[in-house]
Amino acid sequence: MAADAQIKLQKLSKRYSGAKEYSLQGVSLAVRAGEVYGFLGANGAGKSTAIRTLLNFIQPTSGTATICGFDIVRDSVMLKRRIGYLAGETALHDTMTGKQFLDYMASLQPPKTKSYVNMLIHRFQADTSKPLGELSKGNRQKFALIQAFMHEPDVLILDEPTSGLDPLMQEEFFTLINESRQRGACVFVSSHNFAEVQRMCDRVGFIRGGKLVAEQTLSELVDKAAHTFTLTFRGKAPLGELRKIATDISSHNENHLTLSVEGELTPLFAVLARHHVTRLEQQEVNLEQEFMRFYASAEAAHE
Repeated sequence: MAADAQIKLQKLSKRYSGAKEYSLQGVSLAVRAGEVYGFLGANGAGKSTAIRTLLNFIQPTSGTATICGFDIVRDSVMLKRRIGYLAGETALHDTMTGKQFLDYMASLQPPKTKSYVNMLIHRFQADTSKPLGELSKGNRQKFALIQAFMHEPDVLILDEPTSGLDPLMQEEFFTLINESRQRGACVFVSSHNFAEVQRMCDRVGFIRGGKLVAEQTLSELVDKAAHTFTLTFRGKAPLGELRKIATDISSHNENHLTLSVEGELTPLFAVLARHHVTRLEQQEVNLEQEFMRFYASAEAAHE
């Protein structure tokens, strides 16, 4: 467990009153300052329970957790000053205008500078004059994001942060995440959107049935991914040699084929070096497919 972790869970568990099964069971993980951690899993896997427990909205059945070195239960009130939080289902004050809402949130958690709040409003193109209840889901999400970021917290806990945002606003959000990382903030993101995770996360944890089944860095996921190449040979393709190292081969004709290789590519290039290759094209790695494959194998290993 990282000594410099800003978020640290140690065998954290939650079982709701009257329930036979744990919603969260024995989860241990650590997230460092300047790191963006993606907490991934299907609906009902335990993501929201973990976040609610971290924020002391519900108390753990067993285990412990700290944020910035402080206990999530004992130091809960003080900790909320250090945290920016975005709920998965945001409940805003519908009768308030955007300005009234942000002023109210600023009275609870004063921003370091007014200029930073104004910058966020400008970047997200948020209309502060209208009542929040009159806004679309995407425009309401903008205000939920602004209130989470506007006091420049040490820790950000975000549940499905890009929900409802159009592509342009999603880009602004990803830029904001990178800026927060650079200033040393610790970011914990719950999501089932792999494209979102791929854009911003350094590391991901996979949760299933309330248990953390695996952790992986994005770079490790890429390194272990299946790499697909389309090859053209001057003569007949060496199918026998290639079948020994490829996970899949689709032969188009005797000198043209497509193959996939997992992990290390040195054996493939050693074969190619012995033959006349006239054309080589590599297809982009499909990380969503690799994530699903990795997640499935991680689940099987823990059953």
